Amino acid sequence: MLKVTLKKSVIKASKAQRQTVRGLGLTKINSSRLLGDTPAIRGMILKVSHLVALEEVSD
Repeated sequence: MLKVTLKKSVIKASKAQRQTVRGLGLTKINSSRLLGDTPAIRGMILKVSHLVALEEVSD
């Protein structure tokens, strides 16, 4: 499992990056989600890595 936390605002991010953050289920700064460790999720996190913090959580 991966814990993804939004650390920076998406105001000046591109539209695609805002949609990716929303697709990860993050809405407000410091909001977190536990997501499965899949290649699709890893790709989304990589696309917005400058906006989010990532932790690996053992389940």
